[in-house]
Amino acid sequence: MNFFKINLLELIQKCKQNNLQAQAQVYQLFAGKLFALSLKYSRNREDAEDVLQDSFLTAFNKIHQFKNKGSFEGWLKRIAVNTALQKYREKSPLYLVKEEQDIVEEEEVVVDDAKVDISFLLQLIQELPDRYRLVFNLYVLDNFSHKEIAEMLDISEGTSKSNLSRARLILKQKVEKHQQKEENA
Repeated sequence: MNFFKINLLELIQKCKQNNLQAQAQVYQLFAGKLFALSLKYSRNREDAEDVLQDSFLTAFNKIHQFKNKGSFEGWLKRIAVNTALQKYREKSPLYLVKEEQDIVEEEEVVVDDAKVDISFLLQLIQELPDRYRLVFNLYVLDNFSHKEIAEMLDISEGTSKSNLSRARLILKQKVEKHQQKEENA
C-alpha cells in the first residue's frame, strides 16, 4: 500500500469524525476532478460550482457510508453525477423524447483534431438540450449502460438510445458546420 493510499484512508477516517481540516484536504485533492465532471452535466460554470459544492456536502454528510471498498474517487464521482441529475430534476422536469422506432444507430461524429479543440467540443456538449446532454454524458463520457441511464433518469432504454442518437446527430451537424466555416475562412 503506498503512502497516498494510507494518507487518504486516514483522511477519510478523520472526515468520518467531522474533522474540518481533513475535509478541506479531501476537497483540495478532488475538487478539480469533480468540477470538471460537474461541468459536463451543467449548463454553465455557476451551475457546475453549485453541483460541486452540493456534492461535497452530500459526500461529507454520507461519508460514513463509504466502507473503503472500491475507489473513493469513484464514490465521489457517483455522488457528483447523482447531484447534477437531481438538480436538473428539481429545476425543471426533463422532457425526454419518447421512444421512436426509427433510431439511427450509433451516429459517429468525425472530428479533425487539427481544427476542433476539446474546449470547443465541451462547449458544444454543454449547448445540447438537457435531455440529450445528460444521456450523452452518461453514456459516452462516463460509460453507463442504457439500462443504467434508464434507471437513473426514469426513462426506457429505448428513450435513452433515442436521446443519445439525437445528441450525436446534433453534435455531428455542429462540428461539420464549424469545420466548413474553418475551411472557408
